[in-house]
Amino acid sequence: MNNIDHLIRLANRIGAFFEAMPRHDEAIEGIANHIHKFWEPRMRIAMLAFIKARPDGQSEEAGLDAIVLESLLKNRERLTPKQTSTH
Repeated sequence: MNNIDHLIRLANRIGAFFEAMPRHDEAIEGIANHIHKFWEPRMRIAMLAFIKARPDGQSEEAGLDAIVLESLLKNRERLTPKQTSTH
């Protein structure tokens, strides 16, 4: 299993937890909030690069659940780590 497959599985576990929420929009927000708060920037960068290259969210070994892919796509800008200035 490569790194992106591991990240996909982690994201899908997060998605499974939040998908149980009664409102879909709250689940989408919960997934994005969790990934933003608890994933290192390099993890978010890798996942966002993956969905840019593979918009269907499918790798050779794993695939993002629909709710996770929706959350990542809707919150791409917020999940993108900010560039740090070195002035």
